[in-house]
Amino acid sequence: MKENKDLQDAPQTTEEQQTAKPAGTWKRMLSKKWAYPAIYLAAAAIIFSLMWWYQGTVSDKLTGSDTPQTAMTEPDKTKPTPDDAVPANATVEEMAWPVADRTALDVVSNYYNKNASAEEKAAAMLEYQDQFLPQTGIALAREDSKTFDVLAAKGGKVTAVDKQPLVGQFVEITHPDGLVTVYQSLDSVKVAVGTEVKKGDVIAQAGRNELEKDAGIHLHFEVRQGDTTLNPNDVLPK
Repeated sequence: MKENKDLQDAPQTTEEQQTAKPAGTWKRMLSKKWAYPAIYLAAAAIIFSLMWWYQGTVSDKLTGSDTPQTAMTEPDKTKPTPDDAVPANATVEEMAWPVADRTALDVVSNYYNKNASAEEKAAAMLEYQDQFLPQTGIALAREDSKTFDVLAAKGGKVTAVDKQPLVGQFVEITHPDGLVTVYQSLDSVKVAVGTEVKKGDVIAQAGRNELEKDAGIHLHFEVRQGDTTLNPNDVLPK
């Protein structure tokens, strides 16, 4: 018994010390806070590399090409193109004034521009029942107060024809580029919902409305992009 105890208490040999040292080193390393995150990141990097290699190998087999990206870069010609999509190389039709002779009409009310001078902003306010509303388009009228033809500013499809108490009869045309033109204060409307129109087609005659009754016979013209009204002066020919 004593001999066994002496053997247990005997100092370890050099070989035993070398065997025990790495185990102690690993324990100390694993006790560090950064040890497990570092191991996780290294494992994730290895898995990601294997997935990338596997994806490239499968792509090569499917396409028969040495370049894995070939199948991804070539367009899928089997997918249909939406009817309302505008080709990247298509020429966007420019907008025209919604009247035959711009010089024969005056802008009697201009778009409310928040960056304009105080005087211009005051002139672009509409008064209705003691309320002041910003002008969301432009109003065009003849000096002699006679009616005139209202033309489609650009080609598109008529998406609304209606009449409201304040703005009178109106027509809305949606264009292939996503813009929408709105024509209010109309008379003798000549188009219906779904009608395809070309730029310059006569869609109505100028009339009157309640909101801008001080303008008399006129055309209220707006340009919209989504829910936002644009300044017509920025898109119409100068």
